[in-house]
Amino acid sequence: MLGAATGVVARFDDPRGLGTVRTEDGREFPFHCTAIADGTRTIDEGAPVAFVVVAGRLGRWEATDLRPRG
Repeated sequence: MLGAATGVVARFDDPRGLGTVRTEDGREFPFHCTAIADGTRTIDEGAPVAFVVVAGRLGRWEATDLRPRG
């Protein structure tokens, strides 16, 4: 999977800046707070988002360019 997707923020650890988004079909993709498009570096769990899935540095898929949806 590569490209645009939508889902919700499944988890977000604010002190560490690490989170996971979940698509409607249950796939999960990790993200770092720097991937939040508005620059706030924080986001609420359960927030609906649009994002882009890219190949990460560690060879796994990850979410970037997270934007609020709805």
